[in-house]
Formats: sequence, structure tokens, C-alpha cells
Amino acid sequence: MSKFVRAAQTSQSLSLAAMEEASRAGLRVADLEHLFLALVISDQPAGASLRSMGIDIEGARRAVEEAHAAQLASLGIEASFPEAGRIVFHETDGYEWSKRASDLLARSVEKDRNGDAAAVLRELVSEPSGLIADILNRLGTTPQAALEHLEHLEQFDATAERTATKPTQVKGRASGSIEAFVSAPIDDVWKLLADPARIPDWEMSVGSIDDAAQDVTPRTVSHGVAPASRPDGKPMKVKPGFRRRSIELVTAHQPERIAWSFTYPDAPQSRAVLTEFTLVTTTGGTQVTITKSWARRPGWRSLVAFPLRPIQKFLVWITLFQTGGAISRAFR
Repeated sequence: MSKFVRAAQTSQSLSLAAMEEASRAGLRVADLEHLFLALVISDQPAGASLRSMGIDIEGARRAVEEAHAAQLASLGIEASFPEAGRIVFHETDGYEWSKRASDLLARSVEKDRNGDAAAVLRELVSEPSGLIADILNRLGTTPQAALEHLEHLEQFDATAERTATKPTQVKGRASGSIEAFVSAPIDDVWKLLADPARIPDWEMSVGSIDDAAQDVTPRTVSHGVAPASRPDGKPMKVKPGFRRRSIELVTAHQPERIAWSFTYPDAPQSRAVLTEFTLVTTTGGTQVTITKSWARRPGWRSLVAFPLRPIQKFLVWITLFQTGGAISRAFR
């Protein structure tokens, strides 16, 4: 993966998580502490390093709140912050980074830095305000310890990456995959993904389920409809042939793997899309690999579509990214 692609994907994932965290407190500007919270739930080695040090999202949130309260107290201000609510980022707009947070992200791609979450974490723990150092101290560690632990984990991760097997490519099928960390036990994540009634929680193209199958075993079929509006309330236009969806459970091996097939019964020329989830228990929660695949168009149609594949890959990544974000959000 190129430096540009890695940096872009890291910025996108950290921005989403940080602004979701800011939205819990009714804020529209994400700052350094929200960037730290985003790193805690990152699927990259930087997130795994923080979690293996015993830092989880709930503990990190408490440390942030304590640091804010201490800052006010040092100024002689006695005040209590309103209790944080649920994530409303996807239902609202107008979010942005603070200048110091955006400058920090920019520094993570300068010179020999590659812009991944580890580069962001290194910049974050050494930022001059002392906020992140204070938060880490409240979590029982220090910036130096966090950096040393990250370096050790990166060395181990590099060795594992060299020996890892690549996913099998199936001839005649196009596919894309992404990994997401979910701060919940594997059984809880499985229950979410295996419940047909909750498919709209993670599949953006399904707004509601008309008849969720009660006996959830392979080959059972449920039916849903496209959403009439976006989460922020803006109406969506959907072509008549793509309003209804048939959703078949293809595979269910609890709690490691589940797969759903999505088709449009009113658009017979459309291709079925297979969405597969592979779940693995990891420190602090569950690592979920999400894969979408579909049959390529045969004959001359595949030649016509070939120049569009880079755009197609990007759109698939966006779809997978939204799915992973929705699953993570459901447990935060």
C-alpha cells in the first residue's frame, strides 16, 4: 500500500472516530483528546499497542474527562461537564478539526513519516501542550512508555506480516476487504451481525426489514427496503428496481464467521453481493474482517468496465469503511 493511500485511509478512519467522540459531548470541533480516543479504537498497530497496555475506550474517556476537570480547577473554575450522550455525528453536520489537531495530522506525513496511525500516535504523545501526557498519566502510563511499547509491537507486527497468508482470490469474482476493531466481546458482535432485524444497523443500503426470518439458519431469506432518508434526515432518491432487497444467510459459524447475500428482486440484471464477516477475539474487543464480493460481468462488458476499476475499488472501500464504522458505533 502506498504512503498516500495509507495516509488517506488513516486520516479518514481517525477523523470519523474522533468526530463521533466529539459529537457525544455536543461538540463540532474535534481536538487532540478526540484524536487520542480515535487511536484507542484504531484497527492499526497503534490502537493494538494502546489496548495491550490496558487502555480501553471507556477508561480513555474517563481520563479525558478528568483532565478537562483538572484544567478548569487549575483556573479556579468549579464546573461540571454535561454527561456525554450517544454518538450523533452521522445524524448531524458541521464538524471540523481544531487547528492544532489538523497541523498534527499534517506533520504525520512529513519527511520519512508514512501517515499511518503509529505516526499520528508518535506526534500526539510528544505534542507540547501536555494534554496527552496528562491523559496518559491518568491511565497509569507515560508518553515514553507508550512509544516504547509501540516500537516493540511494530517489530512483532512486521514479522507477522511477512509470514501472513494473503486472502484467496476467486476467479471471476471481484472483491474488497477491510479490517475494523470493535470494542465489544466477540459473542456480542456475532449477535449483532447474525440478527436479520439489525441488518440496517450496519448495511447502509437497507433502511428497514419487512420480515426478519425467525429461524436464522443458512438459506433463510429476509426482505428489506432501501432507506427513504439519510441518517441526517435528508431524503434519498432510489430507483424503483432497487427499493426492495432480498437478504439470504449464506454461512453461519458461530462466532467466527457469517455471510449474507444481498440481491435486488426487481432488478434481475443486477449481481448478488456477498458480505462476509470474520471475527477474531483480540485485546480489548474483536477484530472484524469485512469482505464484499460479486461476480464480474462476462465477455465484452468486463473489458468496458476495466478502466473504471480504480474508481470501483475506491467506492467499495468507502462502502466497507461505512460498514465497519457502523459496527463499531453500535457498541460505543
